[in-house]
Amino acid sequence: MDKIFEQLQTVVDRHDELNELLADPEVMSDSKRYMALSKEEGSIRETVTVFKQYQSVLQDIQDAEDLLDDTDMAELARDDLKTLKPQKAGLEEQLKVLMLPQDPNDDKNIIMEIRGAAGGDESSLFAADLLDMYRKYAEKQNWHINLIDESATEVGGYKEVVVMITGNNVYSKLKFESGAHRVQRVPVTETQGRVHTSTATVGVMPEFEDVDATDLIDPKDVREDVYRSSGAGGQHVNKTSSAIRLTHEPTGITVAMQDERSQQQNRAKAWKILNARVYDYFAQQNEAEYAQKRKTAVGTGDRSERIRTYNFPQNRVTDHRIGLTLNKLDRVMNGELEDIIDALIIADQTAKLADLNQH
Repeated sequence: MDKIFEQLQTVVDRHDELNELLADPEVMSDSKRYMALSKEEGSIRETVTVFKQYQSVLQDIQDAEDLLDDTDMAELARDDLKTLKPQKAGLEEQLKVLMLPQDPNDDKNIIMEIRGAAGGDESSLFAADLLDMYRKYAEKQNWHINLIDESATEVGGYKEVVVMITGNNVYSKLKFESGAHRVQRVPVTETQGRVHTSTATVGVMPEFEDVDATDLIDPKDVREDVYRSSGAGGQHVNKTSSAIRLTHEPTGITVAMQDERSQQQNRAKAWKILNARVYDYFAQQNEAEYAQKRKTAVGTGDRSERIRTYNFPQNRVTDHRIGLTLNKLDRVMNGELEDIIDALIIADQTAKLADLNQH
């Protein structure tokens, strides 16, 4: 803990400095700087509060130990120590978790891609069900969800659907949703009542603002093609070349966008998705490399990895990465994802703590 204490004192000093800055009229008049400093203060506030509690408990332990030689106070001091020592241990564990390296993307909005995979029409219907599940969860979190792109199927499902979810700490809650989601149920088209197995894949990528996206992609590496929109769309279709296709040549990643009426709107959307996909491409490679060294509790980042099974006949959902099974699939599909998401976050923290204790 000694090394962590040194780091904690630095955090406390920074917190004091931030509070002074936030009270400075010059800073208060600069809304952009004030917002940035407020955000930083908010991100370390809990750590400082817990550390001060910990210091208080340490002082109480010291005071109680000093009374052990006092015949009148010794029994009372021993009783206090029975309570204080477990408190100290609990606060130490809490501080270790709070001092784990933060994922720099945790507070970002996300772009989520859901695709029907194996199983034909049934997989496209399940992709639509997953979108509905995340939409309901987003509503419970007071997040906003906006459709960016969709490729619907005739049966009312999605071959592919892309949405943006915006709000507080979206990526931190949904980053473990990437992977293959398997469904076991009787499809509506099945006349014999047999249970079929289908899959849909989910990709969760942090959204990058134009400022931090420049570090990801060199514009010289991107080829842009402009063409005319096709398909349903009313009067403006095929009159102007408003559709945009961007190709990131080093990775071969392509994004085509034709939903919006103007070329400028399509270009902005296409760049947003391209930034996210290129980041995701490299993040998956890094995650897989990391997993080679030590199998993480929450998976390798491989999109084809089967992460969860939704068994409708038995109303059961199982997350295979952490061995969690819940017999309330109906509620999960209604957006009650908290138990699964909390368990995944704790599993990830536990794995990181084990790493920290080994070094």
